[in-house]
Amino acid sequence: MKVLIKLGGTLVDNPESLAGLSRELAALAGHGVRAVVVHGGGKQMTQYLKERGVESKFVNGLRVTSPDVIDAVLKVFTGSVNKQLVASLVAAGAGAVGISGIDAALAEARQMDPALGAVGEIVRTNPAVLDTLTGAGFLPVVACVAGDRQGNVYNVNADQMAVACATGYGAERLLFLTDVEGVRDGSGATLSVLTAGGAQGLIASGAATGGMQAKLNSACAALAGGVKEVVIAPGAAAGIIGRLLAGEGVGTRIIADGEGAG
Repeated sequence: MKVLIKLGGTLVDNPESLAGLSRELAALAGHGVRAVVVHGGGKQMTQYLKERGVESKFVNGLRVTSPDVIDAVLKVFTGSVNKQLVASLVAAGAGAVGISGIDAALAEARQMDPALGAVGEIVRTNPAVLDTLTGAGFLPVVACVAGDRQGNVYNVNADQMAVACATGYGAERLLFLTDVEGVRDGSGATLSVLTAGGAQGLIASGAATGGMQAKLNSACAALAGGVKEVVIAPGAAAGIIGRLLAGEGVGTRIIADGEGAG
């Protein structure tokens, strides 16, 4: 089974949750799961820029990426965050390999909006690199940076990178491991199952905004791209990956309209 797991930056930045998730991910290979990890690191990036006197500016949740910021993106996302995650996974026994969307044109992007600078939207993927690595027993760990055929480098939203990799790779499941319990409805109750139409309804009603709105839009894009199931779940919960793959009702399962909820 092919699975893509997106780790939120908060989880990667917490040594305790990172160690636990690393052990879980290392155990997947022995259970016939060909996993790929995509990670964020926005909080680490903001701290890095702050220490250097660079103000972080956002438009619609996307970081305005100047030449100074894209240099930091490479240093933080593909450097310290990626390699610390890889080191943790290797220590847990996984054959982790740190890459980015630039490598082998895994994720090719174009500029999303000149006002955002070097923020990219992914236009095509090369899943062969993921198939090659996972087929040989390795665990690809993908930083959310992409490139193009002209040598430009782009900062890419990590959720969008996860969707692009999941659909290109042919993942059956996409797990968004984050710092919330799941998707909440208008009354604040956590939903166990949600259809794509229901997700759009939460956005339209204003019940889902900000980061959750972005996650739901990403989930719907993944379902439209052929992923069978998307789950938004608390990454710090004990044994979360194994529990989700076993079908336990943790977090919120998001399925295509018309699919059964059983």
